[in-house]
Amino acid sequence: MDNKVIADVLTTTRHIALVGASDNPGRASHYVMAYLLEQGYKVTPVSPKLAGQTLLGQQVYATLEEIPEPVDMVDVFRNAEAAYGVAQEAIAIGAKSLWLQQGVINEQAAVLAADAGLTVVMDRCPKIEIPRLGLEK
Repeated sequence: MDNKVIADVLTTTRHIALVGASDNPGRASHYVMAYLLEQGYKVTPVSPKLAGQTLLGQQVYATLEEIPEPVDMVDVFRNAEAAYGVAQEAIAIGAKSLWLQQGVINEQAAVLAADAGLTVVMDRCPKIEIPRLGLEK
């Protein structure tokens, strides 16, 4: 994956929908969400289990389509099998990029999203990539 592509996604993104959000502070999705908020991103957590609650001060939604404003990036903390369905939802809401977290590798989801015009980053974590690329605020 090209560093410039990753940097472009991270610098042009303002609003991230974090799919697979967890209220467990020990889970990667929880501490990555906290980090992204600290970095100045608007982060909307998506979790059917937590829908209607708040997580790290942010309203939780059950699905991407319920988020009432445009989303730039869909960050996926789900298993690889679930990534295809999330890619379909990301396309449906007009997201600009699909980010599949470390260990979430689904080539079909990546091709589907790329063919629909989304920038795809796969098997990477923004909490690692932001400091690695010198983009920390």
